[in-house]
Amino acid sequence: MSFQFPDYYNVFDLFDEEEKLIQKTVREFVSNEVLPIIEEHYAKGTFPMDLIPKMAQIGLFGITTPQEYGGVGASYTIYGIAMQELERGDSGVRSFASVQNSLVMFPINEYGSIEQKKKWLPKLADGTAIGCFGLTEPDFGSNPGGMVTNARIIDGGYLLNGAKMWITNGSLADIAVVWAKLDGVITGFIVEKGMKGFTAPEMKGKHSLRASVTSELIFQDVEVPEDNRLNVNGLKGPLSCLTRARYGIAWGALGAAAAVYDSALNYAKSRIQFDKPIAQFQLIQDKLVWILNEITKGQLIAYRLGQLMDQHVASPQQVSLAKRNNVDIALQSARMAREIHGANGILNEYCVMRHSANLESVKTYEGTHDIHTLILGEDITGYPAYK
Repeated sequence: MSFQFPDYYNVFDLFDEEEKLIQKTVREFVSNEVLPIIEEHYAKGTFPMDLIPKMAQIGLFGITTPQEYGGVGASYTIYGIAMQELERGDSGVRSFASVQNSLVMFPINEYGSIEQKKKWLPKLADGTAIGCFGLTEPDFGSNPGGMVTNARIIDGGYLLNGAKMWITNGSLADIAVVWAKLDGVITGFIVEKGMKGFTAPEMKGKHSLRASVTSELIFQDVEVPEDNRLNVNGLKGPLSCLTRARYGIAWGALGAAAAVYDSALNYAKSRIQFDKPIAQFQLIQDKLVWILNEITKGQLIAYRLGQLMDQHVASPQQVSLAKRNNVDIALQSARMAREIHGANGILNEYCVMRHSANLESVKTYEGTHDIHTLILGEDITGYPAYK
């Protein structure tokens, strides 16, 4: 049975021809390339590396990066649409693309030198280089300003020491955009695979995002040349990257919600109990309507936010609202969809349990639900509750 993305308010009719083409292209990619293999990779705890060149071929890396550096040079709305379609396949696959786009290519393009852009952006765009983003530390997640990873000046560059944790793509990466304190000020560095003292062990034992590589980054007297420093100081650097990643997540979560809704709706129509489809029961209809209702609201939030991003007027707080809302309703939708599937909902024949487990992580990373609540609370009241 072919997938039907819920679009109750005809939001997709608002897309222009380029946006519709991207939607169609990525949707077909997910159906043909991701869904047939993702359950096996999820079970094994491996990332489907064969997807990387295929994703690069259809322009899923560097979507908003200028064409002169190998990117697509497209809008943020197109970026959001692509992330939405990718996460219908799996949050881990979308996470890979989000990191490459928003957390690695964006800071290099925004804060990097011409030489850094020319060296790395084309390779990242065509998938011959993989990047990761080193901000979170073992003892500092929601409070990145408290980081202890540090750099000190040496002849020709910097000596980097510290550790990062929960790093998507870390063990796969050719470069890491790492944030460290230099004389007490947060500064960005490009750390390259193979630099002496730099290791990236993979973190094992996850029950969520299993088709994604999550790692630690360890720096023991790593010598980083002057040419690898980014031209940005303070939390502005990493937070500007997170804003763009959170924006992509706000769209992506709707893809996961659409996947579980489609599965639940089809299951409810075909599952017979008491001599009729369970879709005929009021309790099942209530769950399906709730999911559809929340997806519809989430679509309107994401589309409007995309317009604001493309107009360069979106605030980080508006992005926080979208990430907070859309991930939360996607996770609740996945849980309701599992209930509709009954005991069958825990089987890998259906996508709902995988999406539900993945969304537990998505709700936590790039700013937890509660932290986004406090960000919004400060914005509307003027009082910071976390200081």
